[in-house]
Amino acid sequence: MAKKWTNNLRRWMAFKMELPPDVMMDLPRVTIVGQLHIYIENHKGLLVFTDKELRLLLKQGQLLIKGKSFVIKTILPDELLLEGKIEEVHYLDG
Repeated sequence: MAKKWTNNLRRWMAFKMELPPDVMMDLPRVTIVGQLHIYIENHKGLLVFTDKELRLLLKQGQLLIKGKSFVIKTILPDELLLEGKIEEVHYLDG
């Protein structure tokens, strides 16, 4: 109950303060450039990486990216830049 109330309060504050929801609610920001690059901000860690699959831990669930010839160009504590041929992006529940 308290968690739902907290999320509602954060949404209301983000709206009233005109802030992006990802800032107030700790959501991931995913930017895709064609099928070549994907930039993910605000993740909680790398779970799986192969040349065909990347799986990241999020605050709520996971992000699964599938494709070919994956190379991690940049990896920081909460940011990641992936290059390759991106074919699928899926959000997975906890």
